[in-house]
Formats: sequence, structure tokens, C-alpha cells
Amino acid sequence: MPNRLAHEMSPYLLQHAENPVEWWPWSDEAFEDARRRGVPVLLSVGYASCHWCHVMAHESFEDKETAEYLNAHFVSVKVDREERPDVDAVYMEAVQAATGQGGWPMTVFLTPEAQPFYFGTYFPPRPRPGMPSFRQVLEGVSAAWADRREEVVDVAGRIVEDLAQRTGIALGSDAPAPPGEEDLHAALMGLTREFDATRGGFGGAPKFPPSMALEFLLRHHARTGSEGALQMVSATCEAMARGGIYDQLGGGFARYSVDAGWTVPHFEKMLYDNALLCRVYAHLWRATGSDLARRVALETADFMVRELRTAQGGFASALDADSDDGTGRHVEGAYYVWTPEQLREVLGEADAEFAAGYFGVTQEGTFEQGASVLQLPDGERPADAGRVGSVRERLLAARERRARPGRDDKIVAAWNGLAVAALAETGAYFDRPDLVDAATEAADLLMRLHMDQRGRLARTSLDGIAGAHAGVLEDYADVAEGFLALSAVTGDGAWVDFAGLLMDTVLTRFTAEDGTLFDTADDAEALIRRPQDPTDNAAPSGWTAAAGALLSYAAITGSSRHREAAERALAVVRALGPRVPRFIGWGLAVAEARLDGPREVAVVGPGDDPATRALHRAALLATAPGAVVAVGEPGSEEVPLLQDRPLLEGRPAAYVCRGFTCDAPTADVEALTAKLGG
Repeated sequence: MPNRLAHEMSPYLLQHAENPVEWWPWSDEAFEDARRRGVPVLLSVGYASCHWCHVMAHESFEDKETAEYLNAHFVSVKVDREERPDVDAVYMEAVQAATGQGGWPMTVFLTPEAQPFYFGTYFPPRPRPGMPSFRQVLEGVSAAWADRREEVVDVAGRIVEDLAQRTGIALGSDAPAPPGEEDLHAALMGLTREFDATRGGFGGAPKFPPSMALEFLLRHHARTGSEGALQMVSATCEAMARGGIYDQLGGGFARYSVDAGWTVPHFEKMLYDNALLCRVYAHLWRATGSDLARRVALETADFMVRELRTAQGGFASALDADSDDGTGRHVEGAYYVWTPEQLREVLGEADAEFAAGYFGVTQEGTFEQGASVLQLPDGERPADAGRVGSVRERLLAARERRARPGRDDKIVAAWNGLAVAALAETGAYFDRPDLVDAATEAADLLMRLHMDQRGRLARTSLDGIAGAHAGVLEDYADVAEGFLALSAVTGDGAWVDFAGLLMDTVLTRFTAEDGTLFDTADDAEALIRRPQDPTDNAAPSGWTAAAGALLSYAAITGSSRHREAAERALAVVRALGPRVPRFIGWGLAVAEARLDGPREVAVVGPGDDPATRALHRAALLATAPGAVVAVGEPGSEEVPLLQDRPLLEGRPAAYVCRGFTCDAPTADVEALTAKLGG
């Protein structure tokens, strides 16, 4: 019989609906049941495309004996971290504080009052050196609860007290200020020290795409002319694009590389990674004209539309790392890797030999069981582009016949906001109206399905039905970012109004009196503490994303209230940027925009006039950090930035303003480009 998860909307929870474990979703009823029975709670947190979550589920949660023990001694609660990032955040903080590390699956044992007392991540079915089996953990926790319950409850209470003391971000002064020139230079020096000059990126293995740090470096280069900043971006982007972390056949990036050289990925593909990286490569092309950056931006955009777009017009969360390897076994990377023999089966002897050299496929392999992850080894630049195209096309067609990885069809508001921004800009830069259309459809879905008239957001939806869980700060910030980017590209000012509703909610529901920001609204479900984290992880933190959206919205509307809120929020970047620049890259990028203005560009003219379109394109291609753009007919009242902007002697014109000071309008594209650093 299916368990209680059968009634949930999360694909991850539905994956566990047939488990013999009597799972509960996160709910008051689950903890009430634990109090009634006098047993502890097992909290298991993961997500649908998590490889080790699948492994632990197969080894333990699908095992009848393990399930019987769990059902007898615990109330078991399953949480999708993508659906409930607030629950994940507060207990992950406890796991990291107790063990020094974290990850998923996250395994936490709680009192019936939701207070944590024992922590871990993946536990195997049998003991390993330094790691107990899951059954041993269950028996140990159960014995402690039965024999030393008072002590366990006391420990849990002290853990919650310690977490409460961590709440609150110290900004370093009574009048915190946003970062200045010296702070951003110190952040640049910090990134330079951590830069891997041989392989690109920052730090060692595992190596994650540093999307937000790259955006900061691009903006820093645009503002200061720093060649070192641009060189780090170019080297990292080329290394990733030529590595196995990038899908050399179908486009798109895997979540991270298990090695320091980008060779072997953890094969799951996340929407947020691809949205952020699509935008990075598009911005790198904008700065340098790089053919590689153009190709990767477009291929990544096409990947998102082709493989992640849902029937409702939004974008699914992720593709699994695992798939059927053709023998009935679910194996990580099976969909993506190749052996020389498999190349010969598809291409024939001559083209297989060519493909093996071009993509780095060897007899020994770079992955498991002699298989290779496709990459472009250094120095391999064959002149026969037609042959490369033919080989790639045939391999991709053959791969399409393999069992595909599973897809998590859940629509996450924040990640769709990131996708809207990336697709709108990429479509505009490269004259791909289909990408702009895809961005518009996704934005329309967010507005219609996820957003109510009060400016409140639902975190997720599935199959056209909004979920019950409230949006968190990153949802409001990233959706507003997407709406503002879409308005800049399409000239539709309604998206500015929708962004304004979201930003007003951020100011009234997520912002403390001192300007610090919480991850959850003031009327959200109360957890053991209210999460508050300004540091960027795989995507911008809600805090830094909100600072960026507030700053852009203020520039478009002239709102001093939103500008001041952005500057207060940026104070945390001054505190953290020089010390941990890798972990607050988006905040540093927003700080660059603030130092540059950001510049405000109003383009006025008939929409069907080629001169209007040329000025608009020049404005969009400007490298000035965080520049905001509005375009519309003369006399337009829809966007404040366009108000009182007449034509210039009857011709379309562009107005560039910065810090409440405007230059003389221009009708000349080259003059506009020069003003904006494009």
C-alpha cells in the first residue's frame, strides 16, 4: 500500500510513496503522532536528482526489515529540500555545526518537539570503516531514547539554544555601509589567491562552477579595466566548456566535477546551474566577442528549453545523475559516457577513431568500467568543422535512444526566475526571439500560477497546480530579477510593476529594522529558528539576490526607499567579501553595480523603427555593471525611467543617467556604446 507521501506534489516525495517505511510529510500531524507514541522523529532530507539519496533509499528505505524497525521505533518524516529550503537550512546548520560537514541525504533525529539531537548524512546498510550501518544508528538512537531520554532531551535543548545564538548577522558597525573600492579590490585579491591557474576555477576537488564569482569578475573588469579579473573568467569558462562537466553533445552543465580538472562530473543537471552559467557565458561574449562563449551560451539555453521545459511553459528542476545502463541497473552517468566500442557501433571505424581523439575517449577510460566522459582535450582543434558536426549529430541521435535520466518536473519559482533572466538576455544578444518567447512564457507562468494579487509567491508548482509551501526570500528576489531582465529586453513595463510587488513584500515581510534579511517571511511557519544566511551557495543567496533586485528596481523607478534597502543589505558584503569572496560572489557583483551607479538607460522611439531597435540593442550589450534598460514609445508613462523623455529632433534617442545626473540624449549608436562601455 502506498504511504502518506502518495498525496504529495513533490516528485522526490512521490519517489518514496511505495516504500514500506510509513513516511509522513513535514507536518504538525507527524510531530503530534511522535508525542502521542512517545518516540523520536527520523528526519530524512534529500531531492529527486540526488544520487546518494537514491542509493540510501534502495539500500534501507526499500528494505522490509529496516522499514519494520523504523515503523516500530520512530515517526519517519521525509522532506524535499528544494520544496522546503527553510527546513533544510535550519537542520543542515545543526548537522554542519555538529559534524563539520553536510550533504544529502541528510539524516537527523529529532525530539517530538522538532529539536535535533543526532546527525548524519548517508548511512550504509552494513558497517564500513569509520561509519556505522544505518541499522546500528537506528538501534543506538532507539536505545538512548529508551534509557536516557532526559539526557537526550537536554542535549537537544542545548543544541537549539546554540543555534539561536548564531542567529543575527554581525555587520561590524552601528552604521553599516555597503562595500567601497578597497573592499572590492580586497575581494579580487582573495579570488586571485584561490584561483587555479592551471585548470581554471577556484580551490580543489570537488570543483563547482563559480557562476556568481565570475559575474563579479566580469563586472569588476568592466568598471576598472582589470585584465586579471577578465583572464580568470576566460580561463575558467574555457576549462569548463572543454571539460566533462559540460555536455559536449547536448549542451548544458552538470552540477559539479568530482576532480579539480573538470573531467568527471557528478552527472545531475540542475536548472539553477544552467541558468546562471548561460548568463555568465552570454556576458563573457558581450565583453570579449568570444566564439566559444557564444556557442556555450546558446547550447546551454537550447538545452534548458529542449530538456527542462514543461508542458505549462516553466522549467523543471533537474535531471537525474542515474539512468538504466541497458542491463536493468540504474547507474550514474550511464546516459552520458562512451567506450571506443560504442563509438565504433555508431560511427564506423574511421569516424570513431576521429571522435575518440577529438572527445578524449580512451580504452582505459576516464570514468568507471573503461567508459569515458566526453571532453575536448587541450590542443584538439581539428579544422574539419563539418566532420565534427556530423559526428556530434550522430552520437547525440544514438544517445537519444538510451534510457533517459529521470526528470524532476517540479517548478521552483526562484530557479525559473533565473532562467527567465538568462533566456531573455541570451535571446536578445544573439537574435533568438524563440528564447525570449520561452522566457516570457515562463514569466507568465510564475505570474499567473505562483503569484497572488498581494505579491505573495508559492515556492513550487507541479503540472499546473501551485504547491502549498510559501516562497522564501530567494524566490521573491530571483523572480523579480527575471521580470526586470525581461522588461529590459521586451519593453513591457508590466514586468516592472510585478517586480515592484515582490520587492514590496521583501521590504515588509523579510526585512528586519536594521536592514538585515531573513530567508523566510515574518508570517511563515515557525521552525526551531528563523533561517538567515547571506552567503551564496550553488545559487545566489536570497539576501544578495534581493539586494540586486532592489538596486535594479530603484534605478528603474527612482525609488529611494528601495535604493536605501539595497545599500543596507549590501553591508554584509562589506563584512564578508574581503574574507570569503567565493561565497558571496553575487553580493560582490551587486556591489559593483552600485559603485557604477548603476547606469540607467532610457531608449525612446517607435518600436518598429530600426533606429530604436539599434539603440536598444546597444544598451542591452553595454558592459556597464548592472546597467538597467527601459525602452518604449515617446511619452510612455508605463516605466518611470521613460517618463519625460522626448525624441531628439524627431529621432529615436537614448538617455543615460547615473546618480541623478543625466548626459545629453544621443541618437548615435556608437556614442551610446562609448558612454556605456559596450
